[in-house]
Amino acid sequence: MRLSVLDQAPITSGNTGQGAIEKAVELAQTAEKLGYYRMWMAEHHGSDSFASSAPEIITAYIAAKTESIRLGTGGTMMMHYSPLKMAEVFKTLSALAPGRIDYGVGRAPGGDQHSIYALSQGNEPDFENMYEKLDVALDLIKDHIPNDMLYSRTIASPQRVTLPESWLLGSSGNSAIRAGRMGLGYSFAQFFLLGAMRKEIFDLYRENFTPSEFMKEPNISVAYLVTVAETTEEAEYQAKPQDIARLRLGQGRMQPLMTPEEAKDYPLTEDELRGIQQNRPIHLVGTAKEVADKLRQDQETFGFQEAMICSIAHSQKQRLKTYELLAKEMIPSN
Repeated sequence: MRLSVLDQAPITSGNTGQGAIEKAVELAQTAEKLGYYRMWMAEHHGSDSFASSAPEIITAYIAAKTESIRLGTGGTMMMHYSPLKMAEVFKTLSALAPGRIDYGVGRAPGGDQHSIYALSQGNEPDFENMYEKLDVALDLIKDHIPNDMLYSRTIASPQRVTLPESWLLGSSGNSAIRAGRMGLGYSFAQFFLLGAMRKEIFDLYRENFTPSEFMKEPNISVAYLVTVAETTEEAEYQAKPQDIARLRLGQGRMQPLMTPEEAKDYPLTEDELRGIQQNRPIHLVGTAKEVADKLRQDQETFGFQEAMICSIAHSQKQRLKTYELLAKEMIPSN
């Protein structure tokens, strides 16, 4: 199983957005040394909890600061962008770091209603025709002429660059079928929805997979929220701020991550405590061995090739510790 990184550039309490992006660079360099396969930056808008609003720019900077780790977006929220612009951005990235760039796209807005309308300059947001938009972008990336009249009279520059590896994010059978038919990798966001990961979704992807210039064989990654420490007790202690943040998000409240000390005595109802335990399949907490055993069990059950680890700890030291301990347990060279 490949291990990779998903980063949202979290802005924890007492810290800044600039600091969050600087920590993303440090995480990428650490992940490369540890043997992680790839690192993706998420895209979030209108948030004071995450600093990754322009993941393609962070990706370009990180590419210049690393040597071998694959880099990309998980994902570019394509509803906000022209297919031509997306093609130009990722062809440029691929020209800068050939053979290391991933074009990962999602259909979600990555923000609230206010940011959605601001990004569309007050126009009605386009929630439809996402797959058609992706088809056009992929044609332009391949230097092909799209069937769409609007985009058939121009090119996406630079031409004749190494193709980025291309992925579709999703959590349903529909997106799995589409990813398969397009010949793309399929990245499943396990940490989004409790109980959403089902073997039949991945079976649909594999059954519908058609090789393409972007992907010769089916390729599935699953993204998990993970907190690892030397002991189970310490992991639970470090995980509690994120557990509380997830509860608050479900109530429509998005706030900077508190410290473990603040979270330790934070009052929670019995229902909220039960909710935290029910969320454990999407927030893996424990020692490296405990988490590794769960990942291997899921891989055997669902048949994916790669686990993407998202760690949102209050301190950078603890966040890096999660990746270090997990690498020691799961990556052979460690």
